[in-house]
Amino acid sequence: MRAILIFLITTFTFITASCQDKGKVPQSVLKTFQEMYPNEDDPDFKQDAHGYWEAHFKKDGEKYRADFLADGSWRETENSIKEKNLPKAVKAAIKKHYGDEEITEVEHVLSAKYGEFYDVEFKQKGKNKDVMYRKDGSIIQE
Repeated sequence: MRAILIFLITTFTFITASCQDKGKVPQSVLKTFQEMYPNEDDPDFKQDAHGYWEAHFKKDGEKYRADFLADGSWRETENSIKEKNLPKAVKAAIKKHYGDEEITEVEHVLSAKYGEFYDVEFKQKGKNKDVMYRKDGSIIQE
């Protein structure tokens, strides 16, 4: 009986905490999200270490993440893609500058600051290296 009571209390606490997280999302963030993604009605929101509100959702069966400031300002939207789906110019730039270095992650990003780009993460000792490429293969930031 005691085990059942502990289980019920734990379950109730977890459900309550989950609901509270969604309730804390600023209305301005929810409004901007709905304006940008009107067909996405079940995003999961979390606040990251930088204070951004992250909306995790699926679009056309793929996982996406959109970041917003508390005032509702959109920062960026990204989704993981396969290396083989990079534009040819980006693949050529990677080969030229990084040869056969191992790629650990590739993301397609739409950003308020940089526009459209591809974020390619290379495996390195210590911290991995992120390089941002435009569609034409030019490097935005290393």
